[in-house]
Amino acid sequence: MNFKLKIWRQKLGNSQGFFSDYLISNIDPDTSFLEMLDILNEQLVIQGEDPVAFEHDCREGICGSCSMTINGRPHGPNRLTTACQLKMRSFADGAEIVIEPWRAKAFPIVKDLVTDRSAFDRIQQAGGYVSVNTGAACDANTIPVEKESADLSFYAASCIGCGACVAACPNGSAMLFTAAKVAQLSLLPQGAPERSHRAIAMVERMDQENFGGCTNHGECQAACPKDISIRFISDLNREFITAQAKKIYGKRASRRS
Repeated sequence: MNFKLKIWRQKLGNSQGFFSDYLISNIDPDTSFLEMLDILNEQLVIQGEDPVAFEHDCREGICGSCSMTINGRPHGPNRLTTACQLKMRSFADGAEIVIEPWRAKAFPIVKDLVTDRSAFDRIQQAGGYVSVNTGAACDANTIPVEKESADLSFYAASCIGCGACVAACPNGSAMLFTAAKVAQLSLLPQGAPERSHRAIAMVERMDQENFGGCTNHGECQAACPKDISIRFISDLNREFITAQAKKIYGKRASRRS
């Protein structure tokens, strides 16, 4: 298979970026998208050119590192598929493929297709933890958890933090990511002690990181490779409002006392 690649090149975050065209040929249809970029980079190195910078790690759809926009869609044309799992047979022979980094204010470009997504780490650090000392593994039935809550928590925890939701959102919102990370802990007994603090701290941190607000477009769920539901956003709104009410009531109660 042969392709024309139009790839975003940007030497530094504050440099002027541009699209550069490349031709690549004799690609096996079963080649993954990142393997195709590896082949291109080998050619560029042989030619004495700067290879295309892109992130990767597990290449198994687990780590969320392979963050790039392919033909205008985060992770490419296939639903529930990360860029590293995308095969070149998903494109027509001779097709032009436009490859860009995530476009979001909170994800500044480092180089080429690499963006700084450490804002997600700071949101997680703001409240995505539990104070319960779990110690060694215990019997499964030591802390009873109803199945619905356990299933929802596991579902929310499947978020890999790739940032596709932010890249797809016209507002650059991180509500789906934040909602999933709040839910995975708040649904379990171990997450109860920090429940109110977690909702407030993580939402406030999200706002500080210059992510946009959620206006219910729904692109986040459509682009998510793990199909995280926007129902978690409504759950986060409820958690946040409840936590704010408790905070206000607590201040008033302390004044009266």
